[in-house]
Amino acid sequence: MAGHSKWANIKRAKGATDAKRGKVFAKLSREVTVATKLGGGDPDMNPRLRMVLLKCRSASMPKDNIDRAIQKATGGGADANFDELVYEIYAPGGVAILAEITTDNRNRAAAEIRSLVTKAGGSIAAQGAVSRLFQKRGQIIVARESAEEDMLMEVALEAGADDFKTEDQGYEILTAPADFESVHKAIEAKGVPCEAAEVTAVADLTVPMKDQAVINAVSRLLEALEDQDDVQQVFSNAEFPSENDA
Repeated sequence: MAGHSKWANIKRAKGATDAKRGKVFAKLSREVTVATKLGGGDPDMNPRLRMVLLKCRSASMPKDNIDRAIQKATGGGADANFDELVYEIYAPGGVAILAEITTDNRNRAAAEIRSLVTKAGGSIAAQGAVSRLFQKRGQIIVARESAEEDMLMEVALEAGADDFKTEDQGYEILTAPADFESVHKAIEAKGVPCEAAEVTAVADLTVPMKDQAVINAVSRLLEALEDQDDVQQVFSNAEFPSENDA
């Protein structure tokens, strides 16, 4: 069943160690700084900053960290120029991966990403070969115990959602990127907490993971990419088996 990897990722993020959370906060701080430099420090006037702040809130990032990142950009403390890149990767088992990079050193980032991919038995794909397999979509995840299905579906669809999916663990709501904020605000207005809410890259088709050796190799590569300092987000079309299937 598609979607198992989403819930696994959420569970893994919630159980992250302090060291992992520190790395997540550092990456989010960089995102806040870049978004502020590009569009200013007022989230009401800067849609990109609004989106990053939503991610910060989902990660329970302290307000002091956010304020420092904004001040770094608005107060002249952010001297580095960051490049934003997307690496398109083929992992073992035919899995497609997109890795979004924000770096102040393109050569260092390129060398480190290529090394990680090669060690995992993958390869860097030609431009467009992987990205064409994904669509940018607003994605909102709600745990089953957090909302009644009929109510949530009605609220989401009336607010402009494109799709509503019911899964074992809960609900997945998909929107066009432009409609994400209005749908998310409508759900929050009903007092429904979201496990995750962001504009993300959703695979058109997933690749079921069945062979344990492939599962291990793909998992290691995804974790290595997520741990790399310049990598901001990682998307894949891998469909991992649920705990019940294991």
